[in-house]
Parts: sequence; C-alpha cells; structure tokens
Amino acid sequence: MGIVAGLDSSPDFTRIVVCDADTGAVLRQGYAPHPLDPVEGGGRPSDVDPQAWLLSLGEAAGGGLLEGVQAIGVSAQQNALVPLDSQGNTVRPALVGGDKRAQSAAADLVDRLGSRGAWAEAVGCVPQAGQPVTKLRWLARTEPENAQRVALLLQAHDWLVWQLLGRPARRTTDRGGASGTGYWSAATGSWRPDLVELALGRQAMLPEVLGPGDAAGTTPEGLIISAGTGETMAAAFGLGVMTGDAVVSLGASGSVMAVHHEALTDSSGAITSLADATGMHLPVVHTSNAVRALRGTAEMLGLDGGLEELSELAMKSTPGAHGLVLLPYLEGEKTPNLPHTAGTLSGLRRESMRPEHLARAAFEGMVCGLADAMDVLRGRGVEIRRVFLLGAAAELHAVQAVAPMLFGAQVVVPQPADYAAIGAARQAAWALSGQLPHWQGAAAQVFEPGEEAPVGQAVRQQYRAVREQIHPGAFS
Repeated sequence: MGIVAGLDSSPDFTRIVVCDADTGAVLRQGYAPHPLDPVEGGGRPSDVDPQAWLLSLGEAAGGGLLEGVQAIGVSAQQNALVPLDSQGNTVRPALVGGDKRAQSAAADLVDRLGSRGAWAEAVGCVPQAGQPVTKLRWLARTEPENAQRVALLLQAHDWLVWQLLGRPARRTTDRGGASGTGYWSAATGSWRPDLVELALGRQAMLPEVLGPGDAAGTTPEGLIISAGTGETMAAAFGLGVMTGDAVVSLGASGSVMAVHHEALTDSSGAITSLADATGMHLPVVHTSNAVRALRGTAEMLGLDGGLEELSELAMKSTPGAHGLVLLPYLEGEKTPNLPHTAGTLSGLRRESMRPEHLARAAFEGMVCGLADAMDVLRGRGVEIRRVFLLGAAAELHAVQAVAPMLFGAQVVVPQPADYAAIGAARQAAWALSGQLPHWQGAAAQVFEPGEEAPVGQAVRQQYRAVREQIHPGAFS
C-alpha cells in the first residue's frame, strides 16, 4: 500500500490530505492559514509574498503529517502570477485574485489583438481582470521598471512545485494550469509567447508543460512531486467527474463547467476553454449572479434566518411561483452578455404577491440563469447527463428541489470535503504508480428529475418568455 499527499494552497490557507494511494481513503489531514497582512477595508490582498504560501505549507505539514508519504501533488489558487527575475527571485509580490486594477488592461489587450473573437481563437478565452496575461499588461503599464526585470513567469502551483524540488533549473507546469493564463492554447496544446510579448512588451521564459500523470521531479530524499495543477482542475479530478458530467458552482456568482473531449472556441467569449488534469477539456461558462440573488431576496423579505429561512419559505410555494419570474441580473450579467442591465421581477398579480412566491421565484431564477449557461455548452455539443452541485447553497432544500427539474439531469450534491487537495493527492498517486488511479467517487446525495421533468420544462419556458420580452435576442 502506497501513501500519497495532496496539498491545496488556496487564497486563504493550505490544506493537506494524506491518502491511501490505492483507494483514496483519507488517512490524516493538516491545515494552516496563510500569514497575510490584513487589508484596509477588508477583503483579500492583491499582492502577496509567495513565501507566505511556504510558511503556511510548513505549518500545515507539521507534527509528522507527511511521514511515510511517497509522492505529493500540489493544487493552488488560479490566476496568481509569480514574476521572477533571471536569478529566480520574485520581481515583486505575486499578483493574485480578480485584481480589479487590471480591468482597463483587459480592454487594452482586446484592442491590441483586434477583437474578443481573435482572443477566443488564439487561446480559447477573452482577457479578464484576473488572468495572468492581463496582470502582465497591467505590470507593463504601471510598473515598467519591474516589467523590464521579468525573466520567467510562473503560477502559484508552479512556484510551489519548484520550491519543493529545491529550485532546480527545470521549471514545469501542467496543461490545466497553463490553460488559464491567457497565453496557452488548449486547442493546440502550446504556449503563445507572442501574446506574452503583446502584454509585457518583451519575451519571458515559460515553464515546460507536463502531461497527465507526469512527475515534475523527485526530491533528494526520494519524494516524487507530481505536475500540480490549478484548484478548479484538481477539484474536478478529486470529485471524479468524467464525460457527461457538469459541475455547477454556487457562489455569489456562478459557473457551469463540463468535461469535454475537445477545446471549444467561442468568438463571443461566453465560453472559457480550460484543460483538465487528465488530458480532457473543461469548458466553463460564468454567470455574474447566483447566491447573491438569494441573499438579496432574503434581505428584501426581512428574513433573519437568511438563506435557510428563504429556502423553507420557497418550499411553501409551487413550481412556477404563481407566475412570478425573477431575472436575477442584479450585477449585470455575463451570460447572457448584459453587463449594464438590472434584475427584473415579472408577473406581479394580487394572488402572486406573497413572500413564499417571491422566495420560490428567487430560487427558480437563480437556477434558470445557470441552466441558460448550461445550454450554451449543450449548444456546442457538450453532453451533460449528471450535474455536480457545489457550494454551501447546494445543501438548501429548495435548491435540491428545483435543480433536477430545471437542469433536466441527475443532480449530485457531494459531501463537503477539500476536493482540490484530494485531486492533488490523486495526481500524486498517478505519478507514483504510472497508472490513473480509480478511486471511489465522492459520497453524495443524488436527486433525479423524475416525474418533475415536464414541470421543470414549463418553468424554464416561463422564464425564457420573460427573458426574451425584456432582453430580446440576448442569446442570439
């Protein structure tokens, strides 16, 4: 029996799981927060010294946690850009997170290449504020002296793998992490150094892209370090998603990600074409509004019990919410592309003006918005038979009631776990054995659309009718 470990270095903490390499059973765990300085006004910092990640890792691995471990996989926050000089030292703190400072740089990049469609064709995505390519452009425009010192570009998991191996001459990444940079093409499987030069104003070295199951190297002590990957790809691998599966993430905003056999290009920019950790692809469609629509409704109704009370209230209504339809475009919307719009509540009649119907309309509106995003993928030939639902809101009774009928698919709600760390451990097991490990899938609740499927179609048709009336041709 082999023993492997997976570490997930998220924006806030490091979590480590130690697993049986054959079964995936979690044997022990470690955790430590990143030692980050507080940000004035709250929120997360946009600039982080990568040494904080190493300090957190060391604390999480304390107490002999890694004793007997034969291989380690690394998952880390995506979109973190670590610019290094010719000596391998950081030019400046890592640029992390969404980083709104770079919003104008994203628009500048679109203009410099010619169009959103040109970017989609080149690398499968349109520049956004959080992407490394956009941060490079911000760096060139805002800190030109630092930009001139940049010799090598790494991401968070690349940098951690390199540190664990003792900073060797060889620098590596994986196709999953590379696909989120904005200068690697998922369609061709190759870097686009011309786009690095477009953004930075000069060339920079890029890490070697390893294949699925490859090892990045071995420490002097004989510990195998696998290629590592981004959190999204690691979580998908930890969940065990496969062709026919989609993952719907319920945060303040939402996303729909599915496993597909090829990279998708979308000139509108609705689809972000990522690669996974297994050799497949992960096209993603984002929405600007998900749980924020539920929280706003709960506040409007004055519910002290928050989302749980809103869910209980919604279950007192019936499918269709007595004709109430909420278009949940509270922060504008990405899918459909309506950045300057607002939400709409339609169908108000005397009999529908009750709290339970508004609560139901909020849940149906949120899920219908995500179903619209799912249809973007289905319209491009992506098969979706099963939907994994992630996020704290997935535990709400109302979500579990409406999601199967509105998605028209089996819905799986996995037990809470650090699936990114588990996915990293599974990658380590692959590097250790040379074979893809077949671990048991996540423990989960399963919900079927069953006899409610036609009801769900009717609710979605009601939603579409209102959407087309208010925003005609939004998806054309």
